[in-house]
Amino acid sequence: MHISQQIAAEAIGQVFAGRNLGVVLESLFARYSNITPQQRAVAQDLSYGTLRFYGAIEALLDQLLQKPLEDAKLQCLLLVAIYQLQYDKAASHTVVDQAVKAASQSKKTWAKGLVNGVLRNFLRQQPELVANLKDNEFATYSYPAWWVTKLKYQYPDNWQSMLEAGNQHPLMTLRVNQRQISVADFVSKLEAEGIVSQALGANAVSLDKPIPVDRIPGFSAGEASVQDYAAQVAGYALDLKDGQRVLDACCAPGGKTGQILELADVDLVAVDNDVTRIALTQNNIERLKLKATLLVADAANSVDWWDGKPFDRILADVPCTAAGIVRRHVDIKWLRREADIASFTKQQAQILPSLWQVLAKGGKLLYVTCSVFQEENQRQIDSFLKLHADAEQLPLDQPLAGLILNNGQLLPSAQHDGLFYALLQKR
Repeated sequence: MHISQQIAAEAIGQVFAGRNLGVVLESLFARYSNITPQQRAVAQDLSYGTLRFYGAIEALLDQLLQKPLEDAKLQCLLLVAIYQLQYDKAASHTVVDQAVKAASQSKKTWAKGLVNGVLRNFLRQQPELVANLKDNEFATYSYPAWWVTKLKYQYPDNWQSMLEAGNQHPLMTLRVNQRQISVADFVSKLEAEGIVSQALGANAVSLDKPIPVDRIPGFSAGEASVQDYAAQVAGYALDLKDGQRVLDACCAPGGKTGQILELADVDLVAVDNDVTRIALTQNNIERLKLKATLLVADAANSVDWWDGKPFDRILADVPCTAAGIVRRHVDIKWLRREADIASFTKQQAQILPSLWQVLAKGGKLLYVTCSVFQEENQRQIDSFLKLHADAEQLPLDQPLAGLILNNGQLLPSAQHDGLFYALLQKR
């Protein structure tokens, strides 16, 4: 287990140096090529768990140290071990022993003794240390102070539940490809494999426990895709009809691209400026046995790639802070800075008018973010409407069972992520 602890500690250190957790883990797994699948899974769980509850873990560790540790690697190792002792199910003596073994990799002779002493003190004082944090907001919610302050101001009635939802383990939700199989038949397939699930509405099915995609029957044949329930609003809100010309802007990795093609026979153009990520979109639609025209291009500069034929429908799934999907991407809480919001809103404000130029008169554009910050959402739309007299925001009907759209905002919950939707029509 100490290899898993070691990898997790390295990953967390790199995240706090500004790197994406998913990218970091893949590079570490490539370096530790001899680890078993179980060790790999444990390292991933420890990395996600430690970052999910970092505020509480750091506050607990601070009480145990007489002064801040100058050795960042040992600091991260202690954070991982305290996460295990506080939140994980591993035996405490095993956690301590393995952490001491991991500390032996350090060139500092005192490292093993420090790790052993800190962790054993934690076990002896655990109830008291935890009780000391009851009025510590950073420890209670494990978010940066600016994030908590912003949600308090923008969502005075919901901020606590939103923060708590972001710290939960996400459901694994699937979208059934109606072109290949019905929801009822797909659920029966899952049941035959011993996979417990429930239909949510339309083509969505949630699993009681997450599983690797290669265990999902029919996945490789395109019968289903992994997609959060809130994200599945997009295809229905677009008001698709056979024969339409549709643009999926900022399409990668292609989840919504596939949904559009499953729901209607349309002429679909999918655009993304990342050549690596658009390859994921291509793989996705090929797996679903569907077809689209894919372009590596910048949605903010449509004059460079548009062929002059207007689109009846446009999906603008724009870059954003991703503040509504932190339960899936726990590193976002610690990588984002408040100043990043202005950077994303500037980018969004460039993409929207560019896409508006290629929308047909009477056509509809669906603006989507996976954020909960109002600057990226309704405020962005309000600014756009002031500058475009030919634009009208349409009401969004309740698109899927069990989802509550509050002025276009889906608040994060145990059942789904937090996304924003705005439907615009060109007069």
